[in-house]
Amino acid sequence: RALKQGEFLLHFQPKINLTSGMITGAEALVRWSSPDRGLVYPKQFVPIAEESGLIVPIGRWVLREACRQVQSWLDAGLRAVPVAVNTSAVEFRHADFLEGVALILKETGLAPRYLELELTESVLMHDAESSASVLEALKAMGVRLAIDDFGTGYSSLSYLQRFPIDTLKIDRSFVTDIPDNLDDAAITRAIVALGKSMQLTVIAEGVEHEHQATFLREIGCDEVQGYYYSAPVDAEHFERLIRENLAAKVS
Repeated sequence: RALKQGEFLLHFQPKINLTSGMITGAEALVRWSSPDRGLVYPKQFVPIAEESGLIVPIGRWVLREACRQVQSWLDAGLRAVPVAVNTSAVEFRHADFLEGVALILKETGLAPRYLELELTESVLMHDAESSASVLEALKAMGVRLAIDDFGTGYSSLSYLQRFPIDTLKIDRSFVTDIPDNLDDAAITRAIVALGKSMQLTVIAEGVEHEHQATFLREIGCDEVQGYYYSAPVDAEHFERLIRENLAAKVS
C-alpha cells in the first residue's frame, strides 16, 4: 500500500569533511509516512520488506528518488553532492540489479559519479567471487562503492584488495565510546590506517559528540556523519544546509 500510494519519503544525512568542514555528500535514508502510524523508521519495516521480497521495489524507489533529487538540485544550479544509497543483500543478488541501476541513472539523467552504493561486509562476502564481478560492472558504469558497517563482518583482506571499493565506513559501534574505550579506539585507528594504505576514503558514522570528532580528525579519518553535525533531514532542509555550508565557507 505504501508503495502504491506514495507513502515513502527520503531524508538525507550530510557527510562532513573533517579538514574543511564542507558537506561532501549525503546518505539517503528511507522513511514511511504512514497515515495510521505517523513517521515509521526503516528498522521497523525493512526486515519485513526483506523477508517478503518487497525490499526490491522499495529499494528501486529509494534509488530512483535519490538520483532524481540530486539531479533536481543540479538542474537548479545547486552545488549538489554525491548521494549514498544502502543496498540490501536481496537487491544486490537480484537478477535485474545491474540493469535496474543503469536504467535509473538513464531515466533521471544523473551522472554516475554522483551515486554511491553502500553494501555491508556480510553481503559482499556471502559469495565473494560473484560480488566482485557485480562490483566491477558497477565500477565500469562510474558508480562509487562503499563498504558499510566496516569492522563488524568477516572481510577477507585479499578480497577487500580485489573489490573496486572507494570508501570504508566505520561502524557506529566503534565510534560510540571513543576515545575512552581503548579497544574501540585501537580498532578505529587500525581501520583508518588500512583505508589510507589502500587509498580509500574513510568515513565514521554515528558521531554525536565533539570529542569523537576531534579524535577522528587527529587519527586522519576523512569524513564523518552523525547527529553532532545533523540528523537526517528532508530534501528542502538538506538544500538549506548545503547553501549555508557553502556561504559559511565563502565568508
